Amino acid sequence: MSTARSRAGIGPANVLAMAWRQMRRDLKAGDVRILLAALMLAVLAVTAVGFVTDRAERALALQANQLLGGDAVVRGDAPPGEAIERAAAGLQSTRTVEFNSMIGVGEGADARVQLGDLRALGEGFPLRGAFTIVDAAGVERSAADVPARGTAWLSRAGASTLGARIGDTVTVGESRLKLAALVVAEPDAALDYFNVAPKVFLNLADLPATGLVQEGSRVRYRLVVAGEASAVERFVATAKPLLARGQRLETVADARPEVRSALDRAGRFLGLAALVSVVLAAVAVAMAARRHSERHLSGTAVMRCLGASQATLAGIHIGELVLLGLLASTVGVAIAFVLQWGIGIWLEPVLGMAIPPAGWLPALQGYGVGLVVLLAFGAPPVLALRRVPALRVLRRDLDPTEPSAWLVGLAGLLGLGALLWWKAGSATLGTAMLVGIVATFAVLAVLAWGLIVLLRRLRSRLRGSLRYGLANVSRRPATSIAQVASLGLGLMALLLLTFVRTDLLDRWQLQLAAEAPNRFIINVQDNQVDAVRAFIAAQGIDAPTLYPMVRGRLVEHNGEPVSGENYVEAEADAPADPEARRSRRRADREFNLSMAGELRDDNRVVAGTFWGASVPVEPELSVEQGYAESLDWEIGDRVTFDIAGQPFSATITSLREVDWESFRPNFFVVASPGALDGFPASHITAVSVSPEHPRFTADLVGRFPNLSVIDIDAVLKQVRATADQVSTVVEVVFWFSLLAGLLVLMAAVSASQDERLLEGGVMRTLGGSRRQLRMAQASEFAAIGLLSGVVAAIAASVLAGVVATRVFDLPWQANWGMAAVGAAMGMLAALGAGLFATRRVLDAPPSVTLRELQG
Repeated sequence: MSTARSRAGIGPANVLAMAWRQMRRDLKAGDVRILLAALMLAVLAVTAVGFVTDRAERALALQANQLLGGDAVVRGDAPPGEAIERAAAGLQSTRTVEFNSMIGVGEGADARVQLGDLRALGEGFPLRGAFTIVDAAGVERSAADVPARGTAWLSRAGASTLGARIGDTVTVGESRLKLAALVVAEPDAALDYFNVAPKVFLNLADLPATGLVQEGSRVRYRLVVAGEASAVERFVATAKPLLARGQRLETVADARPEVRSALDRAGRFLGLAALVSVVLAAVAVAMAARRHSERHLSGTAVMRCLGASQATLAGIHIGELVLLGLLASTVGVAIAFVLQWGIGIWLEPVLGMAIPPAGWLPALQGYGVGLVVLLAFGAPPVLALRRVPALRVLRRDLDPTEPSAWLVGLAGLLGLGALLWWKAGSATLGTAMLVGIVATFAVLAVLAWGLIVLLRRLRSRLRGSLRYGLANVSRRPATSIAQVASLGLGLMALLLLTFVRTDLLDRWQLQLAAEAPNRFIINVQDNQVDAVRAFIAAQGIDAPTLYPMVRGRLVEHNGEPVSGENYVEAEADAPADPEARRSRRRADREFNLSMAGELRDDNRVVAGTFWGASVPVEPELSVEQGYAESLDWEIGDRVTFDIAGQPFSATITSLREVDWESFRPNFFVVASPGALDGFPASHITAVSVSPEHPRFTADLVGRFPNLSVIDIDAVLKQVRATADQVSTVVEVVFWFSLLAGLLVLMAAVSASQDERLLEGGVMRTLGGSRRQLRMAQASEFAAIGLLSGVVAAIAASVLAGVVATRVFDLPWQANWGMAAVGAAMGMLAALGAGLFATRRVLDAPPSVTLRELQG
């Protein structure tokens, strides 16, 4: 009766109090320090990577927004309405007006007149970024303002074309403005093959005096806004439904493909770094919780003898885990906040830009990851304590059994899967990581069992410390398998991060090399192709390939008339998708069509069949994959274009992936050879001109006056700067993740050393020397580390190939040399961590070690 009353009297408050007392006792005795350290380091790794990632992504987004001059831009052929103006309240905002008009430089008979691209800029523009100008003193400097009233700026290329100098008079409509500076680089720089007129920048307040804006004028209006990310997101969400026909809203998602690609890949890599932290956290906590549960077997058996119910035991131990989780998560988040603050201070001068402060979401994620990992991987071995038989008080060889172990293990795996999907931000990346982990774990477990069987057969043939050390592997099969699997998974995650980071940075360095094309030459006529090619070769520049280009407007798709209105519904269904917005514009504007007999290495067929050397009888088209998807085009569809009043129809026979980072001329739509013969065409090419050829553009245009040469050095410089900053962030996050991962790996190794400490104490008591004990430990950890390292290197190589090709769109080739180095480093890491974790048995007296572990 007294037992029944005592059971009934243990309520939730009492259970929580007992859990609190047990946690304090365990902390004082050191029993849960490993678990606490493992969880704290796990939360520290996840949270710190989250903080750095969050700050870096926002900083890079701000940097990329320099390509827009702000955080969001509303463009249109009419000024934004009052509703959009109200939506922008509370944000920084400014206006610009753009149109084409004749401009003149100089006066009297010396005046030079040409069609120019006029840009009237409101005060405050640009809200992001700055102009790079050459002022009256001839000094190149940054300018974060607009031309003063009564003055104008002229693009440097335009000044070269018009022969203008600073101080000249620029005539714009009815106004005469003083040329005050030359623009070297500008925000919102774009590569437009058909807008190569000299650019004139003037103050928006001077625009009315020009008399150029009249009813019927083809004017382009822009409203540029900037502010806090959350406020800009609200503006975008509010303004989108208010856009009228002819208006569009752009953010960094609509930036140049090269910049979007760099930012997207950086975001995926940072997500991968977070995934690695989660995997390491799960491994470390699972191993530490196993040790924690083993140390509580005897105490739980005593409580069973005193009448404690299974529910009470489960409540005490789970309550202790929750309290430990909250404590470790709080400490981990606090340290992570301090670390990311220091990293932010260091990164600002390195990146040359201000980094926004950290938000609170990574801290909440840290708490979530800490508690979920703890409950998913720490609760199963602890829950097994409720099955401890009372007889274990007398017989220590009785271990608890848990009939629902498979279900608990499955729950832990599902918990890991949910964490991976959450932190990945990509279904492909999350699935690849989950499948890779499961497959690697299975292979590691099978090979570890094979190693145990092999060592049992070879043990009798070995001698000395080597025999004792390898015997330890086979004597504890469950522990050895768990250690091999945990070490292998941790090493696999770290090696995967290393492999992908190497491929990623190598890719950017190759694609943005100094010899990337920096001059686009357009409007080359058919009878000038050979002469232009010869002229360029004579300048000491590699003779380029010239590509035909034909302008056409889409009019039919599978026999149905097409216009931008066909894509209004698609845009409404996916308002957050920039491709849905672009598809409507693509259908409304003219297409650049070209012909090709062979594909370059920056184009790859992903569906259908490319014609290659066999020229098809009927015209065929090859379309860039993303472009086709945005317009709902599929292989076998027939599309019709209007080219200078003549219809041109062809069938889509292949889809391509295009590497836009190559900066070479590329086309969304390519026709088979001869398909566009007879249509009016010009040619385009791109060359790399070194600074040693300063007169290349002037000499080429002097020889062929009809050509237009686009200098994209400024665009390249901006893209390179963004890629360099992205690379720096990737490097910082990589090394931080690697360091945090090694610390968590150390905790995972240390969490399963009680048996070795006990055996070492016995060996020391029986007269074993420090050297013999150290050699035995080294042979054991070397065997476990070698197996773990080899399997981890192979698994990381295979998974890196999947992630590189499927997630990062990077070409991949197995680097087995790096894998061998990774395996060796993995073995050394396991050896070093194991010897470090068991160093205490060599330093402490055997009686102390045995008393601690048996007490």
